[in-house]
Amino acid sequence: MEIQIATAGNKGEKVRSDCFVFIELTSAAGIRIELESKVKALYGPAITSLCHEVLACFDIKNALVKIEDKGALDFVIAARLEAAIKQLVHTDKAFLTPLLPENEQPTSKEKFRTSRLFIPGNTPGLMINAGAHQPDAIILDLEDAVAPAKKEEARFLVRNTLRSLAFMGAERMVRINQLPMGLNDLDHIIPHHVNMVMLPKCESAEQVHQVNERIRQVQKAHGHEHPVWLMPIIESAMGVIKTFEIATAADNVAAIAIGLEDYTADIGVTRTKEGNESFYARSQLVNACKAAGIQAIDSIFSDVADLEALRENALRSRAMGFDGMGCIHPRQIKVVHECFAPQEHEVETALTIIKAFDEAVEKGHAVFAIGNKMIDAPVVKRARRVIELAGRMGKINL
Repeated sequence: MEIQIATAGNKGEKVRSDCFVFIELTSAAGIRIELESKVKALYGPAITSLCHEVLACFDIKNALVKIEDKGALDFVIAARLEAAIKQLVHTDKAFLTPLLPENEQPTSKEKFRTSRLFIPGNTPGLMINAGAHQPDAIILDLEDAVAPAKKEEARFLVRNTLRSLAFMGAERMVRINQLPMGLNDLDHIIPHHVNMVMLPKCESAEQVHQVNERIRQVQKAHGHEHPVWLMPIIESAMGVIKTFEIATAADNVAAIAIGLEDYTADIGVTRTKEGNESFYARSQLVNACKAAGIQAIDSIFSDVADLEALRENALRSRAMGFDGMGCIHPRQIKVVHECFAPQEHEVETALTIIKAFDEAVEKGHAVFAIGNKMIDAPVVKRARRVIELAGRMGKINL
């Protein structure tokens, strides 16, 4: 006997900006929608109309739908209802919420990724205002932050979020599940202008190739191509050994991150705030990334209450050569930005190099000296990067 009842979403006193959907397919009686919401008087008709649109998209003519609304936006309600429907109906159809024009914008390989804010992929209440905290990137997490039973419905929510939520200038990232499950995640996110895919527990170039092949297949099927950058995450001893192989596996590998919770578990030690136990792995990753010409991204700092320890960790991270680190709470973003911002003497040196370079160009010289130090194109490029970062963080006016 086929299942006729399904649910999706979250409910409870602490739930916000979300809803819980119950649907029962019936043999007759048409569509009946029962809505429980504090904003029913204002938005009840609009919510009901949206539900009818979603049901019609999947050719459902007889059903009972119950919705417990906790202030969910349209793209959330649509995702929850579609997730419930697809437990009952096998179809390739999709109900796509409107695509914001700004969410079509690609990002560059060299984009600053000083901070990345992780958001659980099944928790819309944390997604809504994430961009207001001004992280460089927002990571919609389909992996560790989503319970196994909720992963399928989270895919619909993340897909709609990529289309319909304003990210306020932040890069749009998704951390997929560990392969092979993560390949199915790509089907839901690649057509909807994700900027970067994070590949967890990466241990080989072959995994990068598998992801890129699936990306090509999905883009070909949808007749639309756009740049999709990759950020593999190193989380094991084997991954550390293979970091340079992974870094050079494909041109769209823009950065590599290290995940220290899993790494320390893999080598059988306890992670500490000082990080001595992971110094070798982090140094290896930085060196591999710099050799490959891509960004090195440090792990998250898990104690969200200890901002002073975060500051010490971030300063050590920058001193090691990392270009940024992950954040799991908005309050961490400001501290990370302050620690990775160029210091005054670095800005002064960079300005001196650029001024000397401009004078050398006027004289037709490709190489020049400042004091006893020879300056060439790579040094000038780094100086421009310092000035750009300083300007972005308000250290100087460009």
